[in-house]
Amino acid sequence: MAGGTLDIWPLYLFHDNAVTVNFAVNRYTSCELTTRNDKTIILRSEDQKAEEIFHSLDKLLEARHYKLPLAAHIIRFFRPEMGFELTTHSEAPAGAGISGSSSLIITISSAFNKLLECGYSIEKIREISQNIEAQLIRVPTGCQDYYPAMYGGINAIELTVAGLIRKAIPVDLAEFNERIVLAYTGEPRNSGINNWDVTKAHINGSVNVRRNFDRIAEIAHGMRNALEKADWEETAKLLRDEWSNRKKNAPAISTTLIDKLIEVTRKHGCKGAKVCGAGGGGCVFFLVERGAKRQVQTLITDNGGEVLDVQVAPNGVQVNVEA
Repeated sequence: MAGGTLDIWPLYLFHDNAVTVNFAVNRYTSCELTTRNDKTIILRSEDQKAEEIFHSLDKLLEARHYKLPLAAHIIRFFRPEMGFELTTHSEAPAGAGISGSSSLIITISSAFNKLLECGYSIEKIREISQNIEAQLIRVPTGCQDYYPAMYGGINAIELTVAGLIRKAIPVDLAEFNERIVLAYTGEPRNSGINNWDVTKAHINGSVNVRRNFDRIAEIAHGMRNALEKADWEETAKLLRDEWSNRKKNAPAISTTLIDKLIEVTRKHGCKGAKVCGAGGGGCVFFLVERGAKRQVQTLITDNGGEVLDVQVAPNGVQVNVEA
């Protein structure tokens, strides 16, 4: 909802009251991890309809390319000695910008953490997952993407010199669910690139980018307070301000379709909207007046977007063990 990109180290260290605000949606990732009696490793992705087989861990480690690189990189870290079958599934559309890959890394890493009895805390799993994703996309990653999968609910992640602190924001979920709409606009053209461009500009001393991030930090801090007070008008105003500042940082974050959907819904109950993730496509989050959700959803569909029927997921990652 606010504060994204600010969560990339070390950007948040340069801004006071740095915080990011997000919430978990019930578009789940899952995995099934089954051990084998031999050394064979079988990786399957149900949503990608892909399968990859290695006759041993050594063969996986020797491979130069992977059909399923996310799963392979996690295995490269945990290095299980036994053979196993790993089947994964994600309900997030391709390039949706709603942290589907981050959620899947948390899911798979939590399963291996349990299987191998590593004893990592959920915060250490977040650190591991963030580093693995950086290896995959080869640019710095933000920290906030993992917290919805870790805890569920509506979150404030405080970004401090002493570390990251997640605090739940107490919001009436029934009320919140009546006011949120999520639309998919298609896979981004440059997923993972926009944030890196902005990060480089910030580190290189761009006065405009630094000023805009000061404002984004202020907005995120204000949005947290507005949500805690259930002040929906202020929340919507801050969402509009956040989107305006974000477009200044990276004009390519929006598209013709995104601009159109925000404009056509604006006069029919949409109080504010913004792109999820790095933009250039993916999902758009709309905050709507109570009672306007169905009308906004219809307008999105009629104008070329795909509505994703979502609610807040109240719980984070869960690991079930079967003998």
